[in-house]
Amino acid sequence: MKLVNAGDPALAGQQASRIDLVAAETAVADLLRALGQDLDDPQLRATPRRVAAAFSEMMSPPAFNPTTFPNDDRYDELVVARGIPMRSLCAHHMLPFVGVAHVAYLPGERIIGLSKLARVVEMFASGLQIQERLTMQVCQWLAEHLQPKGVGVVIEAEHLCMTLRGVQAEGARTVTSSLHGLLRDDPRTRAEFLALTRAAP
Repeated sequence: MKLVNAGDPALAGQQASRIDLVAAETAVADLLRALGQDLDDPQLRATPRRVAAAFSEMMSPPAFNPTTFPNDDRYDELVVARGIPMRSLCAHHMLPFVGVAHVAYLPGERIIGLSKLARVVEMFASGLQIQERLTMQVCQWLAEHLQPKGVGVVIEAEHLCMTLRGVQAEGARTVTSSLHGLLRDDPRTRAEFLALTRAAP
């Protein structure tokens, strides 16, 4: 599975430059007409513009500066951010999937600002995604940029393409995980991380 390097600082600008709001608005209008909707209805006249703007926002990764610091205190226990709110768009149906991410790392020489763990999730969740790839991308980014002793990512999400259509399994949640380094290879560290994520609300 190819993992896109969305950690490139120029990515957000490149993505925004590829978005053509006028063409998107026209395409939404054509889709609504093809689905039998009357765009002369006062409630639908602005819908193509609103939908184009909404999808543009949801598909544009935000830029951020991945601030890291020397691990001067030699902290050597897990750093865990639980319950990070996450939302993305299903690459197969363009319907949202919404849930939480639990992200942890075992520091090496550097540590990262805690808010940046949520920013990394947000960066990769922006756009059309599948949950498995999203989970792996967050884990890979942290492994590459921090060089920690281990990384673990668990994402729990409800997919509207599964709850609103097809099987209509309302309330079903999909759980994916990606582990690297000691969180994958050391049974005790792995068990500690998975226990902490299971304890999350």
